[in-house]
Amino acid sequence: DPADPNYLWTDQGAVIQSSSSVNYNAIDPSVMLAADGRLWMTFGSFWTGIKMIQLDPATGKRISPSSTVYSLATHPPSTAIEGSCLIQRSNYYYLFVNWDTCCSGVDSTYNIRVGRSASVTGPYLDHDGVSLASGGGTMFLESTARFIGPGHAGVMPEGETNWFTYHYYDGNNNGNS
Repeated sequence: DPADPNYLWTDQGAVIQSSSSVNYNAIDPSVMLAADGRLWMTFGSFWTGIKMIQLDPATGKRISPSSTVYSLATHPPSTAIEGSCLIQRSNYYYLFVNWDTCCSGVDSTYNIRVGRSASVTGPYLDHDGVSLASGGGTMFLESTARFIGPGHAGVMPEGETNWFTYHYYDGNNNGNS
C-alpha cells in the first residue's frame, strides 16, 4: 500500500530495454490489464514504431525473457510515432498513438490517431480498414484553434466514465501548455 508510511519501494529491474541488438526504442510505456486478466504493455518511440509485450500480472515483469514482441503501429515513410495508449472497451481494443513531433511549442505537429482490433495482438485497423502496422490511423485529435499539438493520450476509467487525458500547447499563450 503506497499510502502506508512504512511502505518501501524496491527497484525490481528493467521490464524491457533498448539495445543495439533490437529494433525498438523502449520508452513511453502504457500498461493495460485486459478483462481476461492478461497484462500488456505498449511502448515505442520513433525507430520501428509501437511495440507490445505481455507482462506477468503477479510481478509486472515480462511474461518471459523471449516472449513475443508484437509490432502494432508505424508511420511510414516517417518514423515519427510514439506515445501509445491501449484500452479495452467491451469486445474491442483501441490503440491510440501520436504521429509527428511535439515539444516545439506552437510549431508542434503532434496529433493523435486510433485503431481498433478484436484481438489485443492486432491487427489494429483504422476507420478505412488500414492496419496501423502499415501506417493507418484514424485522426482522433489534431490541432484546433488555440489547442496545438495534442498528444500522449491516456484514458482513466472511473466507474462508467472514461476520462481522456492529453497535453497540448496553448496558442493563445505563446505555446505555454
